[in-house]
This record gives sequence, structure tokens and C-alpha cells, in this order.
Amino acid sequence: MTKNLPMNEFPLLDPRDGIPLFYPYVPSEAIAEVTDTLSGRWIGQGPKVDLFEKKFEDMFLGQHRALAVGSGTDALHLAYLLADVTADDEVIVPVFTCTATNIPLLYIGAKIVFADIDPDTMNISVADVKRKITPKTKAIVCVDYGGVPCDYDALNALCREHGLKLISDAAHSIGSSYKGRMSGTCADFTIFSFQAIKTLTTGDGGLLAIRDTSLLEKAKRLRWFGIDRSAKQGGIWENDIVEVGYKYQMTDIAAGIGLAGLKHIQDVIRHRNELFKAYETHLKTSRARLVGHAETDDYFTSAWLLTIIVDKDRIGLMKFLRERGIESGQVHYRNDRYSVLGGRRNDLPNMDDVEDRYLVLPLHPRVRAEDVEKICGLINEGW
Repeated sequence: MTKNLPMNEFPLLDPRDGIPLFYPYVPSEAIAEVTDTLSGRWIGQGPKVDLFEKKFEDMFLGQHRALAVGSGTDALHLAYLLADVTADDEVIVPVFTCTATNIPLLYIGAKIVFADIDPDTMNISVADVKRKITPKTKAIVCVDYGGVPCDYDALNALCREHGLKLISDAAHSIGSSYKGRMSGTCADFTIFSFQAIKTLTTGDGGLLAIRDTSLLEKAKRLRWFGIDRSAKQGGIWENDIVEVGYKYQMTDIAAGIGLAGLKHIQDVIRHRNELFKAYETHLKTSRARLVGHAETDDYFTSAWLLTIIVDKDRIGLMKFLRERGIESGQVHYRNDRYSVLGGRRNDLPNMDDVEDRYLVLPLHPRVRAEDVEKICGLINEGW
């Protein structure tokens, strides 16, 4: 039975207000952290960013190094640059994800090759990735949809065989693990998102985890206009700028919120995982199935989203739940529907099959086991 989070000062949801699909978790300590930051010298990138990076490394990254940035999208762009993706390189990406996974490839001019989904997890299909590798392929990008880890052993094997880089979009999966390894340690580059409603939020923000630590200094330069900040702050003005950089840094204000959140992150992850298990327990209808699992022999899910596949009439189910005070939605869409990403492809049969049948249900710190039981009871009842 899922218990109330011990650190959660927020009141329970008022039943009269219904159950929203998302609700941000910001602990009370964040107020003190932000006040402290605003009272001091550093409000932009300063010592709290450094401290946030170090604490994140210690908790989630092992020997990989962390670079805190302004958004998960920033982190993805930097990952593609550090992976030496250039114009006309092919990059195999998931068709089902937030557009932030793929839009930065347009900045570079790379060719996007969409891979189909695994119907059980809605993660990228390893079999379809294998079919779509060509001599022009430079990298494979995967997304841990909802917090369920991808098949990293299989993806890394393909990358070794073909000399490719593996880039993991772990925006959903902070705290997830794959075969005993944290999600941030399974690829050459891994990005995390701290956007407002993510498992850990900094208001908005992101982080890039780097396996090859020799790339860290370059990553720091790219984060700040191509400038070596350490040398500049030391008063050395002879330093040249030799590469195009960006303004992708995290601020100490955001880092302060993140530091407060890290104090409670394990409880938040545990609560989310237990909610997933509650859905597994109470959803008992042949008309709907869960995407992924809370835990298997291969993985542990930190569970940012809870997604079901229904047999038919998704709109009818959404209306049925809404009339009873429960919000639901699609959240992400197949990216080949967007003109800017090249338009609809015709070689993605698994995505075609579930396109009109998947639905995301509430799962966040204000949801309790009794809420899950109510939601599942209504779905079991039929619509």
C-alpha cells in the first residue's frame, strides 16, 4: 500500500477539485535555498551549480561527469555536438518522444531517421534500429519512455559493432536502473530534464552526463559561448574563442531549487514506483493494458508517466474520466506528424497500431493509492 510521502507538506488533493494529470513537487526547503541565492553575490551560474552537479554525480552517475544546463533540450544539443554529429549525418531516433529529443538535430542539419516503437514499452525498437543503420549513421538516440529503461545492452552492442555513439534521453527516468546500473550510466551521453513537472524540477533546467570525461572541458566551453570561464575569471584575456558556443548554463537560482529537491528525490522516486505497482494491481480489464512494468528482472522504473493502451474509443475514455474529475491526456505525439520534422513516415507499423489508443493517467506526489484504485475501478467499469 502506498504511503503518504513523509516529507510532503502539501495537503492532499481536494476531491472536489478532481485528480490532475500533473502536479509539480517543490519542497519547502527550496524557498530557503532561493532566498539564500537572491541574498548573495551569485544568482547566475555560480557555486550552487557546481554543488548541484557534484551531488547529482554522487547520487546517479558513478564515474560519469555532470554538466548542468538551462534545459533538457540544451543538454541534447550539446550531446549531439560532443558526439560529432554534423550536417548530413544520419541519426536514428525514436518516433515517439517529446519534440525536444529531435529538434536540436535540425539546428545541426543532421538527417533524422525515425525508428519504430517496442509495443510493450513504447521505447525505441532495437530490431527497427538495426534495420535502419547505414554507412551514414553517426549515432543512435533512445528515450526511456515514462521511466522504463531501454534495452541498453542491445543498443550498446549495435553501437560497438558499427562505431556509433549512443545518446540516451533520460528526461523521464531519473532514478531508473537497468540490470543494476543507473539510467545515467548506460550510454555515451545521457540527458536529464528538470522541467516544471518532472520527477526532479529546477523550475526549468537540464543536465548532461558524459562518459568520456576528457570531453568535460569542451562541454563547459560550449555551455558558455565557447569561452573558458575559469581562465576568464582568472583575468586572462589572451584566450581565443575557437568554437561556436551557446548560452546554455544553469543558474544558481535553479540549482538551489534542485539541491532542495535532491534531499527528497529517493522518496519521490519510491512513491512514483509504488503508484505504478498500484496501477498494476488494480487495473483488471481486457480493454486496457499498462505500458511497461514497475519492476522486472532487468529494470526498475522511476515512473514519470503511467500509460495505458486501450482497445478502442480513447476519446470516449478521456471524456468518461473527465466527467468524474480525472484528467488524462496523450502528452507526447509521434514526431513524424510534425512538418518541421519531415512529415509522416510509412514504415512504423507499431506506432501506427497504438497511435490512437494510448493514454496517460495521473501519477505524481499528490496522487495516493486510493486515487489509483478509484481510477482503475472506473476504467474496469467500462466506458
